[in-house]
Amino acid sequence: MLSRVSKTLFPKLPLCCILRFARAMSSQSAQRAFQLRVNPITGNSEWVVIEEDEPEEQTFNGGSQNALLATTSYLDMLNDSHRNRAFREAIDKTISTPCHVLDIGSGTGLLSMMAARAMGSMTCRMVTACESYLPMVKLMKKVVRLNGMENQIKLINKRSDELKRGIDITSPAQVLVSEILDSELLGEGLIPSLKHAHDMLLVENSETVPYKATTYGQLVESTFLWKLHDLHGNEAKASDGILLVPTGLDNILGVKPQQYAFHCDAIGKEVKLLSEPFKIFEFDFWKRPDSHGETEVHVKATNDGRVHAVISWWILQLDREGTIFYSTAPRWISLPGNTSHGDWCDHWKQCVWFVPGEGMSITKDEEVCLHAVHTDISISYNLKNQASRNEIMQYGFKNGDFKLILPPERIAIYGDSEWRHTMFSAISNSLQGRVDPLCIVADDSIFLTLLVAHLSKTSHVMSFFPGLQDKGFQYLQAVANSNGFSMDRVEFLNKRKTKLTMHDTHQKKVDLLIGEPFYYGMDGMLPWQNLRFWNERTMLDSVLSQDALILPCKAILKTCALSAPDLWNSRCCLSKIEGFDHSVVNSTLGACGELPAEQECPCLPYFIWQCGNVKKLSEAFTVMEFDCSKPITSSCGKTQVPQLEL
Repeated sequence: MLSRVSKTLFPKLPLCCILRFARAMSSQSAQRAFQLRVNPITGNSEWVVIEEDEPEEQTFNGGSQNALLATTSYLDMLNDSHRNRAFREAIDKTISTPCHVLDIGSGTGLLSMMAARAMGSMTCRMVTACESYLPMVKLMKKVVRLNGMENQIKLINKRSDELKRGIDITSPAQVLVSEILDSELLGEGLIPSLKHAHDMLLVENSETVPYKATTYGQLVESTFLWKLHDLHGNEAKASDGILLVPTGLDNILGVKPQQYAFHCDAIGKEVKLLSEPFKIFEFDFWKRPDSHGETEVHVKATNDGRVHAVISWWILQLDREGTIFYSTAPRWISLPGNTSHGDWCDHWKQCVWFVPGEGMSITKDEEVCLHAVHTDISISYNLKNQASRNEIMQYGFKNGDFKLILPPERIAIYGDSEWRHTMFSAISNSLQGRVDPLCIVADDSIFLTLLVAHLSKTSHVMSFFPGLQDKGFQYLQAVANSNGFSMDRVEFLNKRKTKLTMHDTHQKKVDLLIGEPFYYGMDGMLPWQNLRFWNERTMLDSVLSQDALILPCKAILKTCALSAPDLWNSRCCLSKIEGFDHSVVNSTLGACGELPAEQECPCLPYFIWQCGNVKKLSEAFTVMEFDCSKPITSSCGKTQVPQLEL
């Protein structure tokens, strides 16, 4: 039911593209969709209209449909040969007689074409495909036409829960094929889609591919994962005097209690396993699912340690007989039967659920109770053991209803002593000799706001909080006393920076303009998109004093040559997938290799250590430098690539 957009611990979606999808609007003639595009340099957003009959651009500039689809996980998914083969084998095995097949979330039409081919020249056969995302509908039409199957598949540009029997489909379907799964399994609307399909679109006792899915978990100890969520425990090592999570306000700041998609093999050597894998939930696709489910799993500890996280994954059983499987388990897991680990892929990962605080201490052979709950779209966990006197280890709110939520990577940065020391030294030096300084924090940095107010008792601090908005100011109010400053010296300016005047600064010039930079809600930015700070510095030029200090004063763009075969294979050009020609999608989905330069893959943000097998081929070298102490100007750079170490 939902559009396939990456939902990861480290989001890959560049924010120069569309971030939110509006419901497609249709008429009897042509389809139209409205989508929201955010400019990463200004932070401004605008609605973009996509028309069904609008020609696709062949470049990745601005808000073109190519740029939009290139940032999704479609290409990576289509390059997953293990997945493609499993679905083809299951469809061939399940569809043996003429029937009506319904494909929900059809994408490029691969499963629809598999179903149509499985029925061959049988009479009374029908394949209905529904896809809600208009740019993908346009692409599917190209793929189906290229493979000569446009007369065998009926494509409907609607969500599956908008389909009406007798109007959109003439009769209920005997077979459902679908792949509306994310790393958590449920996040793309699997349960609501199945419920509506079984109620309104399918015959009783219908066949489904996949047949069922089972989720599994494992208790682990990991200092790395602990640092991603427990700021209170980690900032105790810092010596700067700043308390982002003061004692008594343990839950004022943290991560959202949810599962985070993560390539756990990347930290396999750092993880200590504290239990055997255990089964959590089983979801049957062949019958109507429940929106809510709970279970308790009693897990026996296999080692002494501290449970920092629950790592989870799922296994698909694609056929009724249980001979065809697909797994997202980490590679340290021995899989049952003929289930095998596929090649590295980025569209499905493992999931991590953080155990609150410093985790739960356990001893070997001790029994831990995992309480698991699933809703329509998510799965959550709580832990308890005898040592905690049956106190459930869960995320709570001890400070009323307010809690500031930050992404895990920002929590880890704020808990890093070296990073904090660097910031402390830079701000301390900048404030020396300044009397009653006026400081503007141009981004969403709560740390820098606290730091200036803490270091200079005569300063006046104005924070824009462009993403956090009122939540940032509420947080400051809650922690001000613990950090030794009064809120009458801190101000939240809820105003566009382009309109800032001397009236807003109380007729005083700005002495210090700072930023990390960190922009809430834009965690998947490309490196150079942080130049938004430079643009904002330019917009504030009229209120800056002649000797104003700008931090950061310079930005340096560095690069390095890498060999990343796993990432390359997930982004490479497609030819035939299980016998179906997909070459027409390469330019639209941003494939790598074998395309004209203007149609090659756009720049996409990745955390390299999460990209499978990676080898460094050169030393890092500087491409460009940007002087943030002066207003923004056009910049260009040219450099010699160092000798590659092949």
